[in-house]
Amino acid sequence: MPLSGAHFALSAIPANPIPCPVTFTPLGLARGLPAHCLPRRGALRPPPRAGAGYGVSPRAATKDEVYQGVYGPWSIEPRDEAEVAVYRAGLSVAALCLALGTAAALVPEAWDAHLAAAGLLNPLCLAGGAAMGVSLIFIHIYATPLKRFLQALWGAGVAGSVYLMLTQPEPLPIYVAHNPGAVWLVGPFFAAVTGLAFKEGLCYGTLDAALLFFLTPAFLLGHLSGAASEGVERGLAVAMVLLCGVFAARKYSQPVKDDIGDKSVFDFQKLPPQEQEALLRKLEAAGRDAE
Repeated sequence: MPLSGAHFALSAIPANPIPCPVTFTPLGLARGLPAHCLPRRGALRPPPRAGAGYGVSPRAATKDEVYQGVYGPWSIEPRDEAEVAVYRAGLSVAALCLALGTAAALVPEAWDAHLAAAGLLNPLCLAGGAAMGVSLIFIHIYATPLKRFLQALWGAGVAGSVYLMLTQPEPLPIYVAHNPGAVWLVGPFFAAVTGLAFKEGLCYGTLDAALLFFLTPAFLLGHLSGAASEGVERGLAVAMVLLCGVFAARKYSQPVKDDIGDKSVFDFQKLPPQEQEALLRKLEAAGRDAE
């Protein structure tokens, strides 16, 4: 169930920079760092002509437009579009499962529909968790260790959730609601959600992602510590549902290239170390010639 306030420093991010799927140096190998959210060195700024290859040959594109990346030109291919579509669909399914699960969990016990609603909770948790996992597979992040860390958090949270489903008679959300200590088992999943919200908020400066980044840990910590009353927790749960819906829907309004990021960085990461060094030397030479 995805995702995790002020707009804080996000408002300072440029409105239309090169899309940024990360905030870290790719593999720590490049002496010139890609995109607006990484430090730059003038010697490795992108070459002025979009057609200059500098050792990175993009595959045949499905669109005419060619983008100039830090390590060379690139274009959008059908596989790129498919990966972005799957990433966004995963977020949508997870947001829908969160909304349905929250509605089912809030059905009063006195209502006849309570038992039927409670029976939907575990399946919705599994479906939402699986959808979130798919999105974390297809998310574009330059720093592979960061991506693997988010996936590991997701896996730990899913494992804890499945354990509770198998060992407790109550549906997972109801059990966690009655036993705040269970947050330690499901919490890693929501930590992955918070990380995804941080990435989206930092890269695109969106308010919904920024609010999710704060709201998700606040919701869990408030429940774990007992600091939040039942009414406050219900309000936070509804707020999360609304923000996740806005977050997932807004993704479809972004250009595909935004979720891809600078594809030349990913192409660079796939090169053998010797070719990476050779490409960096060419870029340094090109930067000196352009000065």
